[in-house]
Amino acid sequence: MSLEYALINDTSWQSQTEWQTPDTPFMSFAFWQALTDTGAIGEQAGWLPIFILVHRVADATNSADSEESTDTLVDSAAENALQPVAVMPVFIKGHHRGEFVFDHAWAEAYARYGVDYYPRLVTSAPYTPITGQRIWLAKGETLNEDILKTAIAGIDDIAQQVGASSWHGLFVTPELASIATTSMPTEIDVEHAIAAQESGVESAAIELPIFERQGCQFLWQNKDLLNDRKPFADFDAFLMTLKAKKRKTIRAERRKVAEQGISCQRKCGDAISDADWKAFYHCYVMTYAVRGQQPYLTIDFFMALAESLSAHIMLAQALDASGEIIASSLFLYDKPDSDNGDGDNTATLYGRYWGALGEYDSLHFELCYYQGLEFTIEQGLKSFDPGTQGEHKLVRGFIPTTTHSLHRIYDPRFVPAIGDFCARDREHMAQYRQQAFEALPFNADNMPAFDGSAS
Repeated sequence: MSLEYALINDTSWQSQTEWQTPDTPFMSFAFWQALTDTGAIGEQAGWLPIFILVHRVADATNSADSEESTDTLVDSAAENALQPVAVMPVFIKGHHRGEFVFDHAWAEAYARYGVDYYPRLVTSAPYTPITGQRIWLAKGETLNEDILKTAIAGIDDIAQQVGASSWHGLFVTPELASIATTSMPTEIDVEHAIAAQESGVESAAIELPIFERQGCQFLWQNKDLLNDRKPFADFDAFLMTLKAKKRKTIRAERRKVAEQGISCQRKCGDAISDADWKAFYHCYVMTYAVRGQQPYLTIDFFMALAESLSAHIMLAQALDASGEIIASSLFLYDKPDSDNGDGDNTATLYGRYWGALGEYDSLHFELCYYQGLEFTIEQGLKSFDPGTQGEHKLVRGFIPTTTHSLHRIYDPRFVPAIGDFCARDREHMAQYRQQAFEALPFNADNMPAFDGSAS
């Protein structure tokens, strides 16, 4: 059986088969529905989605009509007879907001040469710098080169239709990055590619490479190397793995919060009231207001999450001496019984949204990190991903970890320079991760082994 693709404007494909549970809440249908219903994605938001449906056909000789459907965006009614295998989301974008992997310099280079960099195509979990799957798979399917190449053909089709300069797959899994970079050519004959595109040869795009960029985020592991690599018994057990100076610093930071008359509490799921959500959103908006910006997400979005993803939500709150909420931090998490198929617990806490009504000494560390660490330990989760950037996480025991993004450039004239940039950037980031690892605050006996790939 061969694979083909169709381009779909809506989410009717979700009901066409049984889909595997995604590896993070951010690729759940509920999360995406909340984004859609509240206008966080869509044409007005500048995140116009198209879904590439990869489907299996029994006899390629009978699939002429299906092949014809890939030339234009098809309506959902035409998909009823297909056997879905996988779906990749692609957004048509005219900006970079909410992505967290930056290619502004590429846009500036295009502008200097008088070439349009917009629109561009993006595959990501919108507004979410969390590594995870970027392709929904049907039950029983496994991601492989054939599925990915078919999806890439769909990406190229969209790019040709809308005149996109490039495609960017953000915070993809190491598995997807490996398949993409090994299944595509690593070099390009620029003159041949230019001539092919100018002559209208549609297959020219498939000869273009996919480049990988790597970044660094910091991930906390609930693994006590002093106790047979078992999960930590409590927060103090974690502190005992740190050097004395760092341990003292963290305890001092937590005391400073208490000395300001601030107390903290955590609520999960249905225990979070409407008043709690309104207080959280007030804090969240203030984070943007101090920078003169509007938030990406609305109160309606968060209320939708409360309705559909209640079992995956934890809210940490800071209260002043009078009991008023002065700061909030919202987390999503996998259920503790999550596994990767072989019984290995992979459940993770994800720190995502924070805000405070004022400046308070050490409160950000307490509410965004230490409350998260305590929750991870109490719930028996495997790890805590606090989000993008921030070397201050490193000195609190968060381990440098590689992030992966993929990039496909459609103008052959820019391919060599961008490819060279990506190669040099990977080398720089590898050196940075090594240096960051050497700065970890653990005692020698609890120092994790450095993985050169750090994936």
